[in-house]
Amino acid sequence: MICFPNAKINLGLNIVSKRSDGYHNLETVFYPIAIKDVLEIIVKEEQSKDTFSEAGIKIDSDPDNNLVMKALKLMRSHYTFPFVEVHLLKKIPFGAGLGGGSSDASFMLKLLNDSFHLGASDDELAKLAVQLGADCPFFIYNRPVFASGIGEIFEDIELSLKGYYFVLIKPDIHVSTKDAFANIKPQYPEVSLKEIIKRPIAEWKGLMVNDFEKSVFAKFTEIEKVKEYLYGRGALYASMSGSGSSVFGIFAEEINDVEGAYWGSF
Repeated sequence: MICFPNAKINLGLNIVSKRSDGYHNLETVFYPIAIKDVLEIIVKEEQSKDTFSEAGIKIDSDPDNNLVMKALKLMRSHYTFPFVEVHLLKKIPFGAGLGGGSSDASFMLKLLNDSFHLGASDDELAKLAVQLGADCPFFIYNRPVFASGIGEIFEDIELSLKGYYFVLIKPDIHVSTKDAFANIKPQYPEVSLKEIIKRPIAEWKGLMVNDFEKSVFAKFTEIEKVKEYLYGRGALYASMSGSGSSVFGIFAEEINDVEGAYWGSF
């Protein structure tokens, strides 16, 4: 039993207010992209516990802290099913604003639900997923949405990037939460993302912004240079995804000669 958890990008990201609990309310558009991990579960009769193995991009953490295993434990606390071997092939870069760990966790919930016919609806899985991370429920539905709150309130939108291509570059840079929020001054944008996405993509530049870029670019000029490079190669729109450090460009034509980049069609 196998599935392919995919990444997401943020089309714009506005920090609109600070909450009494210390978190910030945001507005963004989550859009799924075809960069994928591989997640597999295997049932063996003699197993007396769940096990985990990983390959690909190395995640330097204890397996018990991996969101995949946390998702498994969460599902097991609500449903009864056999012990499993879990195998994760990691291809989505982490610390990149692409939601790879959240995707792995949510796909684990769906994989267990489907494999063992547990009968949970998407809405029920989403309620479990939010316990693992604010953006985890997005990957349960896995379609373009306008997200608000801390990223857990979704509103369906009409948006398709079919026919366009993306290039994504992930510099070898870690952006901490402190760095990302260093110069944030919450405010509502003059034009809502829900309005901007209705316009032609060529008009997004200058209208659609990621509020984290100001802080991140000030400290990590290499990331800003990636965005400039993508525009120099003809991107219709380019932006850092989430709080970084990956930067994506949307192109009208296929571009697959960028060394070290991820690329594909929407």
